[in-house]
Amino acid sequence: MNSYNWYQTLIKPAWAPPTFLFGPVWTALYTIIAISFGTVFYKIFTKQLPTTLAWPFVLNLVFNFAFTPLQFGLKNNLLAAIDILLVLATLVWALVAIYPHLKWVTLVNIPYLLWVCFATVLQITITYLNR
Repeated sequence: MNSYNWYQTLIKPAWAPPTFLFGPVWTALYTIIAISFGTVFYKIFTKQLPTTLAWPFVLNLVFNFAFTPLQFGLKNNLLAAIDILLVLATLVWALVAIYPHLKWVTLVNIPYLLWVCFATVLQITITYLNR
């Protein structure tokens, strides 16, 4: 069974968005992430910001990119739920850490934060419903 078919068989809450919505949402969010995180990394690389600020941003990207292989490659809801919690935690850490330096990075990532909050509740619900 391929990943798409497997996901379709999962029990999902009535408030789960249709599958086709995820692509456009993530396209918009990845654009925001690329510009804002890219700015942070550039300013760290050019020593305009402390190197330690890179940690939450790097970890957020690692956990973000790990989600799809965990959820759809391994088809493991529990690991995906743990991972999305780590995405949320590192995103909050990153946005709080960068706020004193580049407020606009925090503000422009509010849609990402809201989506990750929603996705976290959704993933935990799916994990619970399919235990």
